[in-house]
Amino acid sequence: MKKLKCAVIGTGYLGKFHAQKYAALPDCELVAVVDINLAAAQAVADQYGAQALTDYQSLLGTVDAVSIVVPTTLHHQVAKAFLEAGSHVLVEKPITVTVAEADELIAIASANNVLLQVGHLERFNPAVLGLDKDEKPLFIESHRLSPFNPRANDVSVVLDLMIHDIDIILALVDSEVERIDASGTAVLTQGTDIANARLLFKNGCVANVTASRISMKLERKMRLFRPSSYIAVDFQNKTLTKHRTGSKEMFPGIPEIETEESVFESGDALLAEIQHFVDCIQTGNKPLVSGEAGRRALATAIRITELLGDK
Repeated sequence: MKKLKCAVIGTGYLGKFHAQKYAALPDCELVAVVDINLAAAQAVADQYGAQALTDYQSLLGTVDAVSIVVPTTLHHQVAKAFLEAGSHVLVEKPITVTVAEADELIAIASANNVLLQVGHLERFNPAVLGLDKDEKPLFIESHRLSPFNPRANDVSVVLDLMIHDIDIILALVDSEVERIDASGTAVLTQGTDIANARLLFKNGCVANVTASRISMKLERKMRLFRPSSYIAVDFQNKTLTKHRTGSKEMFPGIPEIETEESVFESGDALLAEIQHFVDCIQTGNKPLVSGEAGRRALATAIRITELLGDK
């Protein structure tokens, strides 16, 4: 099979890793990396034998697939150009700034018969992939806490951290959000740094979602309460603990609780995400995190930020 000609647009912290993964995949040829800072682009290009460019437009129509790892405000502009040129696009999360921009990218991808995947990396966490879909959750509680990092403060904590859990929750519940209540505050930045949102779904499920980027510890956990089971997911430590009602009784009329814990190898979620992107291009399958999924997560996150008074 012919190798896919791939490029990475943006060689900042995350973009460098995208380039590394494409260079490692046997079905891909990393032909170029692009950054407005030529020295930054050249450093990555030299490492993987690619061309360094400062203008992505010179690549339009010449590559099969691109990762777009530029600031969120540029996602729509850059992704639109490549989709219209017939390239498959993996764009980092959030998909765009506005829902209207996301809708336009989805429509362009469909019209040009190309793939649009959104980089919600946590979907490729082994613990998340290990979740069974046997029962729909009745109640979900998630905590995503992180120490302060000045790198990602161009957006609120909702669009930076909470959106990971929003995306997973929306996929698990698979029902429309009926109501949202939210509270939060700014502490170190101009945007919200710590937030809590309560999502009520039309099917009755409730999700209580907390995110903080000013915590003294790193914690990424989700708990799912289902009709006959309780599941705890630890994203950071890659563990999945299932508690289920068993066939025996621990008290008369009260079933015993059976516990099963799975510990997954750390793996490489970004490599898995990009490999999935490549596989979908080659097979024509719909990606795990499609443009529609990215739009749905963005729309919900925007509703929360509006309730919090963020721009």
